[in-house]
Amino acid sequence: GSMTALPIIETLEGEVSAYIPTNVISITDGQIYLEPDLFWKGIRPAINVGISVSRVGGNAQTKAMKKIAGSLRLDLAAFRELEAFAQLGTELDKATQAQLDRGYRMVELLKQPQYVPLHVADQVIAIYAGTKGYFDKVPVNRVQAVEKELHEFIRTEHADMRDKLVAEAALTDEIEGLLKKALEAFVARQAAKS
Repeated sequence: GSMTALPIIETLEGEVSAYIPTNVISITDGQIYLEPDLFWKGIRPAINVGISVSRVGGNAQTKAMKKIAGSLRLDLAAFRELEAFAQLGTELDKATQAQLDRGYRMVELLKQPQYVPLHVADQVIAIYAGTKGYFDKVPVNRVQAVEKELHEFIRTEHADMRDKLVAEAALTDEIEGLLKKALEAFVARQAAKS
């Protein structure tokens, strides 16, 4: 047989290098490091992606999610470092500012309200849209509202593409082409509303 274990360990003063018994680490498939500061900023789940690890990795993901989220963890960790650097008040070049702005939008896209689970296909669509820049012109405080509009738009006007994504669980060239067309139509509609 097998046993499922979810050990929860609180570190003192957030000191992640504190002693954690080896047998606890050996029975888990990774560690998710939750950070109170992120929680109070409204980032929920408040996972510190820079120091959380998974021994399962992409094996637990669908092919579509694996394809679009491959570098997301590293991008978010780099964003957190840039964000800390930007707080020093230094002048940032355009490329760095653009990376920071996209990071703010990705954080908003990844926030998950309580009791509002998203289907994996909808997660793939949202993450794809964020990483490919379709949310770059959306004000940060409107990202979550626009994301809801995007899901409604996809469900009503591009349901065939979403159904293919659900059925195949992979972002094939055909599905990606349909998704790009849908996102371009959505962005054009958003621009017309402004």
